Amino acid sequence: MMNLARWKVIVVVLATVLGLLFSLPNVLPAHVRESLPGFMPKSTLHLGLDLQGGSYLLYSVDTAALRTERLTNMAEDVRTGLRDKNIAFTELAVINGQIGLRITDPTQVTAAANLLRGTIGAPLSGTTGGRDVTVSTSGDQRIVVAFVPAAFDAEASKAVEQNIEVIRRRVDTTGAKEINPVRQGKDRIVIEAAGENDPEKLKSLIGQTAKLTFQMVDDQASPEDIAAGRIPPGDEVIPSSDGLAPQYLVKRRAPITGEMLTNAQPGFDQQGGTGALVQFRMNSLGSTRFAEITRSNIGKRFAIVLDKKVIEAPTIQGVIPSGSGQITGHFTPESANELSVLLRAGALPAPMKVEEQRTVGAELGADAVKAGATSAIVGLVATMIFMLLIYGGLFGGISLIALAVNAVMIIGVMSFTQATLTLPGIAGLILTLAVAVDANVLIYERMRDELRAGRSVIAAMEAGFARAWGTIFDANMTHIFSALIMFNLGSGPVKGFAWTLAIGVFTTVFSAVLVTQVLLAWWFKTARPKTLPIA
Repeated sequence: MMNLARWKVIVVVLATVLGLLFSLPNVLPAHVRESLPGFMPKSTLHLGLDLQGGSYLLYSVDTAALRTERLTNMAEDVRTGLRDKNIAFTELAVINGQIGLRITDPTQVTAAANLLRGTIGAPLSGTTGGRDVTVSTSGDQRIVVAFVPAAFDAEASKAVEQNIEVIRRRVDTTGAKEINPVRQGKDRIVIEAAGENDPEKLKSLIGQTAKLTFQMVDDQASPEDIAAGRIPPGDEVIPSSDGLAPQYLVKRRAPITGEMLTNAQPGFDQQGGTGALVQFRMNSLGSTRFAEITRSNIGKRFAIVLDKKVIEAPTIQGVIPSGSGQITGHFTPESANELSVLLRAGALPAPMKVEEQRTVGAELGADAVKAGATSAIVGLVATMIFMLLIYGGLFGGISLIALAVNAVMIIGVMSFTQATLTLPGIAGLILTLAVAVDANVLIYERMRDELRAGRSVIAAMEAGFARAWGTIFDANMTHIFSALIMFNLGSGPVKGFAWTLAIGVFTTVFSAVLVTQVLLAWWFKTARPKTLPIA
């Protein structure tokens, strides 16, 4: 105690000052926070949905649509692969969740099946040479391609996780980090947006699939053939929103997709008069394909398709080697910005459907905050009275100073990490402060035991900290393990409680041990007491 390391003093002072700085914005009005210097922290605690109200959305991921899309793409792979090998076939179609076709020449059935087994589908993880689809033959020269059930279930589960990540990137781009998508069950996602009282605005940002493709327009078929349903193989009809044509006949195969974009930003056409637009840039693969397509299709049109709707179908005027371009689709500045956000975040691997939506009022939150503040004050006052009565003004007062530092550090850390404070989080905060003096009680009682055993003042103080540390460490390790388990296995409010509790464990140990030790060492060096006031 007499030779207290200088680094301990520096750490205590620095932690206290930083805690105050990061906690300060929570008590300042908004206009005062905005006027603070640039180096000053301005982040405040986010109040959760249960405290300030907001929107609640429950989505289900449409894995059936994902299966249909995969099968449709594989059917095109089947068509292309067999034609490249000059294997004639008919009746290619997706029926009942599988691909069926008939090989025209009986002598080519085995060759066709072997070809498809080696090229269709994706490698199956955990096996050597296995794929996620099966290819079987049957009578009348027929071949059936179907998913391996376990493989598709794994892909569907992965798609749900990828949807969550895409939603998180979309939300983070707007700065609303308190919106946290959470998986619920097998194929559902819960989104709670505190402070967002317009669920329709939230749905337009989160729920749009935002799947962008570039597909060549097929101008060979006549409008009469299209109207009669005589669609050439490998083509599809897609409705249009460009105001020039109600629909377009395009090649089903999309050589360029949104996954090849590296950046998308809103812009404004100062020369052409087209208004707001979206400027994009592709990666090396997309740039190479874009250059090849524009080089070999000059004078032809290609469609820019967003979520199965043509937003623009320009004519290729020349080679575009840079891999950059712009999308003009009669955008407003707001819609151009929204589309650029969606394209930067990426497309949802699987579409989603809204199962439930509601707007939550903040009345319950206001009552909860008031009740939480009242209970916290009552608890703190009771703790203060107890510590002052049992350990006197000096040692009890030092414990209360450490408790105040603890509270400031908890608020500061939560503000710095932009944590969302929920009603369970308030409960965790009150619980943390209520038990924060436990470490001080252990240290002080150990000092009393040492004094009764005849130890000197210095030896008793040293032993109080040294011998109580093992018990303090063990007790708080059980707390942190419990918090980690709740954080990893829980969701929503449970995570809020666990996060607050975990922060409180570290700040409690720091304040109750290190802050108390520094203050007692300073008192001892100044007063040089012959006995301790708690004896």
